[in-house]
Amino acid sequence: MSGAASRNSAPTDCIEIRHCREVAELQACVDLQREVWGFSDADLIPVRMFVVASKIGGQVIGAFAGQTLVGFALSIPGARDGHTYLHSHMLAVREKYRNAGLGGRLKLAQRDNAITRRFELMEWTFDPLEIKNAYLNIEKLGAIVRRYNINQYGISSSKLQGGLPTDRCIAEWWLNSKRVCQLLEKGNPVVVHPEAIIKVPAHIYEWKSDPATRGRALETQLANRQQFLSAFSRGLAVLGYQRDQEGNGSFLFARPEERFEFSSDMERETASSCT
Repeated sequence: MSGAASRNSAPTDCIEIRHCREVAELQACVDLQREVWGFSDADLIPVRMFVVASKIGGQVIGAFAGQTLVGFALSIPGARDGHTYLHSHMLAVREKYRNAGLGGRLKLAQRDNAITRRFELMEWTFDPLEIKNAYLNIEKLGAIVRRYNINQYGISSSKLQGGLPTDRCIAEWWLNSKRVCQLLEKGNPVVVHPEAIIKVPAHIYEWKSDPATRGRALETQLANRQQFLSAFSRGLAVLGYQRDQEGNGSFLFARPEERFEFSSDMERETASSCT
């Protein structure tokens, strides 16, 4: 999961992954959130929410270089159809520590903790125009996607959003599924024979950052939005993701062969971990 660090990445071998419990550590998460996304104060998640998450069964897991917080993952408990799950709301890594697998390590720490507490599912949202995130979520972690929310958070103050609507895919990470266990425990990649493909051009980052080309980014987003909604309406799910040598991304859609749903109480007793 760690991969090779890029030339610009700080070494991560000595990074400690642990839960944040002290208020000072939780405040450091707020500060890092501001640094990574450039949110206005109105859009920041306040320290009180980090405190609440750590007290009510969520997760605030930090990555520490010595005593300095360089990354964190925040999750809160949720419920749907009578079942509880964890919603991973935010993951941030300081710029010089990126591209060295630290985000993956934080996600695996979330999974380990969730499994010990008998959660079956973690969910989170991600921007389908963010190629690296999509690749990590689907190809490296084994999440699937079956839902698409239009402009979920409204217009964001983050410069990373480029003023575009905050369309989001919902990643479903079925922690003990055959798909995830084979990928994480055995290193067997998932083979997908796609019925549909949605492409994201590598130039999307440049288009979003420049007001002169932002219209092209919006056109891509709107076209892809309709393709996502159409594919999901036909019962397809995102089961794979590819990147080519130029950095372009492709979502791979197919019909799931594995059942992705909550277990009954009896099934949960016998399937609490990968076998």
